[in-house]
Amino acid sequence: MFRQARWNEPIIFNLGKAGREGYTLPEFEGDVKEVVGDLCSLIPENLQRKNAPGLPELSEPEVVRHFIRLSEMNYSVDSGLYPLGSCTMKYNPKINEFLAGLPELAMLHPYQDESTVQGILEILYRLERWLAEITGTAEVCLQPSAGAHGEFLGVCIMRAYHKLKGESEKRKDVLIPDSAHGTNPASAAMAGFNVVVIPSGEDGCINLEALKTAVSDRTAGLMLTNPNTIGIFEENIEEIAKIIHDAGGLLYYDGANLNPILCKVRPGDMGFDIVHINIHKTFGTPHGGGGPGAGPIGVTEKLAKFMPVPRIVFDGKRFSLDYDRPYSIGKIRCFYGNIAVLLKAYAYILSLGQEGLREAAEVSVLNANYVMRKLKNVESLALPYNSEKPRKHECVFSAKPLKNKTGVSALNIAKRLLDYGLHAPTIYFPLIVEEALMIEPTETVEKEELDRFIEAMREICKEAHENPERILKAPHNTAVQRLDEVRASHPQTMALSWRMYQKRLAAKNP
Repeated sequence: MFRQARWNEPIIFNLGKAGREGYTLPEFEGDVKEVVGDLCSLIPENLQRKNAPGLPELSEPEVVRHFIRLSEMNYSVDSGLYPLGSCTMKYNPKINEFLAGLPELAMLHPYQDESTVQGILEILYRLERWLAEITGTAEVCLQPSAGAHGEFLGVCIMRAYHKLKGESEKRKDVLIPDSAHGTNPASAAMAGFNVVVIPSGEDGCINLEALKTAVSDRTAGLMLTNPNTIGIFEENIEEIAKIIHDAGGLLYYDGANLNPILCKVRPGDMGFDIVHINIHKTFGTPHGGGGPGAGPIGVTEKLAKFMPVPRIVFDGKRFSLDYDRPYSIGKIRCFYGNIAVLLKAYAYILSLGQEGLREAAEVSVLNANYVMRKLKNVESLALPYNSEKPRKHECVFSAKPLKNKTGVSALNIAKRLLDYGLHAPTIYFPLIVEEALMIEPTETVEKEELDRFIEAMREICKEAHENPERILKAPHNTAVQRLDEVRASHPQTMALSWRMYQKRLAAKNP
């Protein structure tokens, strides 16, 4: 059984003592106070700090040891399997991190003159063209900061398209499957659309008859991912596209599940008009913790004029930023995107090439189906929606039979997995599966690690029948024991900064 490192490590503000230093400042020539005074005069009075910032005072060894100890209590994609379904938490090649950190790239400034940044503009231009080829679209915009940001841009372009046609007041409905990612309806609603939910059929795919009934002259478009969140490929995608296009709507591709079809089939060839790409899921860049991320979108030729400015253009001699796009929806962020993340994706694509990306897709499908087949016969788990049909990059099990017999839920399984040194899969999503366990092993996990996960799942299901109480109290071997999740997520519980914590402490002890 795995045991996580446990350090009795306080927060950094409780370490060190006044006067300790972990830095050395360069010597200044002349009067330092005079220089500082001149600088302070440039800062408006209301923005000047009146008191010392109250930073912790530690020596260098104290700082290093503190963060090393915290890292030893943490779990990451460098530690082992991270099977979060629909999130594609895979290993990030270190060469990509190295290249993105090169001073020639990292020290560039977005306000530099175009003539001094021709290299990075060329890299971004090439990346746009590569992603356009991979997705089967005409133009790609790299600006969105994350997947949901890319979604929002996509539906804004959808809105601009219908507005130019004079139909924006009529086309207010965006159709979304009941298995969709939660950001889909949120993005559509933020863009001013009404969300119409389309149910899934018995095969786990979108119900065609329900789709036909829902489509009307009010339809702005359909947001869909393929393969879907059950891990099943929508085989009727060409008919789905025809239904939407015949009604005058647009088809939007949620790129969260792009991994298993890389260099196999392109969303643009399926009939999608707008394609969003999660760089941080599909192209080997960091993912999680709220960032960093990147969510570029690709569009067909008829939608290219609506893309955000600026656009990178090449006249055969030099690269430049073009703002003269009268139909553009405008800017969606400052500058040109999360460049460091995009650089890592560029290196990833460059190193693998077409054959490597295709192999990545194949192995992601192989690993998901290996896990599915090995767990399919576990009596306490159910595989909903056509258990004989192969899955793509992920498989979704239901722990409902186990919960009915033993009281052990998907949440409890997830907690117990931590005792085996394994990160839990996504739970309770998609919402159309009760007690869902959504498993995506990704292509960067070796067979031995998959077998370890499979064996742990089997052991937990067996233990649920023999000693359910132990699972209900898990985890036992982690640095932090089982949390009261309701209390932990309450705004009055969380202290997001040392200042907030001090204020609450002072309020409790006036």
